[in-house]
Amino acid sequence: MFIKISMLALIVVVLTIYSGFYLLKKNNEKSEKKLKRALKINVSAFLPVILMFLILLIPESSKAASSTQMASDGLKYIGAALSTGFATIGSGYAVGAVGQAALGAISEDQSILGKTIIFVGLAEGIAIFGLIISILILYA
Repeated sequence: MFIKISMLALIVVVLTIYSGFYLLKKNNEKSEKKLKRALKINVSAFLPVILMFLILLIPESSKAASSTQMASDGLKYIGAALSTGFATIGSGYAVGAVGQAALGAISEDQSILGKTIIFVGLAEGIAIFGLIISILILYA
């Protein structure tokens, strides 16, 4: 069962990468729309595969746990992974938006470089907060 779900996830990932390279190679306006549509389709196909993976395989691993301490350790690891993952996704989005605005502002007035670097650094701090929370979850 594990191998079948892993192969299905691998096929979805390979199709996503292949379609992305193929549509980027074309590089016209229609291919951009197709690329966005293909990405939405692949993400919507990949998420159910991952959910199926979690739903079908986590109960088997929790059956092997003989005590509640082992089960709570698993939840601790999931919580730490989610806090780090969501914090880095949010940080990446923030750095992208702030960095783009900072480059536009610097191109007009070069004297504000230091201020814009501070804003980008604040956006990167979101990921550090997520990492700190993960460390607190794991070792507290």
